[in-house]
Amino acid sequence: MKRIKPTNLLVYLFCISLLLMNFACNSEQKEKVVPMQPPIIATFEKLDTIATNDWWNRPTNPIIDVKVPREEVVAFGMYTVSNGILKMTAQLFPLYPNETRTVRLEIKEGNNWKEIQQQKVNDIGWSALFRVENWDRSKDVAYRILHGDKAMFEGLVRKDPSSKNEIKLAAFSCNSNKDRGDRANYIRNVNHQDPDLLFFAGDQSYDHKEHTAAWLKFGMQFRDIFRTRPCITIPDDHDIGQGNIWGEYGKKASSQAGNDGGYFFHPDYVKMVERCQTAHLPDPYDPTPIQQGIGVYYTHLIVGGVDFAILEDRKFKSGPKDKIPQQGPRPDHIRNPNYDPKSVDVEGLELLGGRQLHFLEDWGNQQEGVSMKAVLSQTGFCGGAHLHGKKENRLHADMDSNGWPQTGRNKALKLIKKANAIHIGGDQHLATVIHHGTDKFEDGPWAFIVPALVNNYYSRWWWPEDEKAGKNSNGKLPWTGQYLDGFNNKITMEAYVNPESPSSGSGYGLIRFDKTNKVVTFECWPREVDVTKEDAQQFTGWPIQISL
Repeated sequence: MKRIKPTNLLVYLFCISLLLMNFACNSEQKEKVVPMQPPIIATFEKLDTIATNDWWNRPTNPIIDVKVPREEVVAFGMYTVSNGILKMTAQLFPLYPNETRTVRLEIKEGNNWKEIQQQKVNDIGWSALFRVENWDRSKDVAYRILHGDKAMFEGLVRKDPSSKNEIKLAAFSCNSNKDRGDRANYIRNVNHQDPDLLFFAGDQSYDHKEHTAAWLKFGMQFRDIFRTRPCITIPDDHDIGQGNIWGEYGKKASSQAGNDGGYFFHPDYVKMVERCQTAHLPDPYDPTPIQQGIGVYYTHLIVGGVDFAILEDRKFKSGPKDKIPQQGPRPDHIRNPNYDPKSVDVEGLELLGGRQLHFLEDWGNQQEGVSMKAVLSQTGFCGGAHLHGKKENRLHADMDSNGWPQTGRNKALKLIKKANAIHIGGDQHLATVIHHGTDKFEDGPWAFIVPALVNNYYSRWWWPEDEKAGKNSNGKLPWTGQYLDGFNNKITMEAYVNPESPSSGSGYGLIRFDKTNKVVTFECWPREVDVTKEDAQQFTGWPIQISL
């Protein structure tokens, strides 16, 4: 056998090592994964981080897992139909860069599904809007929203209930993040009562800087009541990231407290919130944007002959800071019961703003094809609470309410009364029914402020300091009757739900409109009550009937 020379052996081993190194490098290159790059970068920073930019690199969060199986990526849809136009928002979980941004809307015709529209998903907020004209409101239509090969959300676009005498509205507010569990009681109760329309008055999200994740959580909690009926959602202060907001025509606020007026966070974040929550509403009365390019959505929706005006009672409102004499440690809180209420009703301050007042007057005058009217907005037109957050925190007046400025409040209420409408709102974490007065007691409209869905965060109490009933008390509860609120607004308290009540005062409202007799019935249901049972009880003081 021929022996290999040492020098040749070294050359041989060297060549083998080069081949092995080359093989290893090629294998490493094949296994190396190129990092995914987001196709769209958000214009805002440190906001909506769970769902923007390279969202897939985010750690686990306490709100919701957005890294869902891809057959579950269509979270929910939400719709209204107005003037022959179906508007439906498709809300998706975040999409990976390599996934299509196209969503499809199909309707069922006979036994077959027919695609009627495709739309592109916006990477900022992960929603898309379908707009279908010439919609036939005379029949129920099954729909489904599709993405990719498997993801789907199904529901029903209801026919307009114009033939029904009684139209039912279910109203909700304040979905606190102190309870991130399911909403099974609400789903069971609402589907059993079967309202024709849903209204969420604001604070669907309390995660100020993470709206998309919180909005997805809200949708997953409530989608089984709005997949088969029209739904109105309007954002309030917590939705856009502030504890309180005085929008002041969209100016930039100097702090997150916002009491100098305006919006603190980036306008594109605010616009994202409003797009996700309100794009499916009927077209706005006047779509002209306000400052910073922020849009508007005030409009109206007719369901079954009942005409619902949808207001934005924060967007144009003046901020109190540096505009009025400060009456306490905060510009928006008045603790001095001996102050002069006229001193804070300064000329030039606005509540709804001229544009919305014009809309409200025009809407009130439109009566053709309408049996009854109601105004929907975020909060109440008075100071309907005394104790805030805890029993030791008594405020004489709170400028976050629509009780201030008083002149703006009275203008709005007179137009609502002129329209022969009622008012429905939320926000206060305290359910009340109040008969408003402007020039005298009870010359204004009735209002139902519905309870918080979850009332374990900043609860409020109606608790007059003298603990005496007002004039003409109905006797159903200790402190009903005629009162002046902290702004000297005239109110008649008909019923209230303090936190000591069942379900800690949490629940929802059901409003029945009897079109023939022009009677409205306010119902107020505790969260933990099972309405399918014969012995189900509402909060003390309800139901309440109002003749219009």
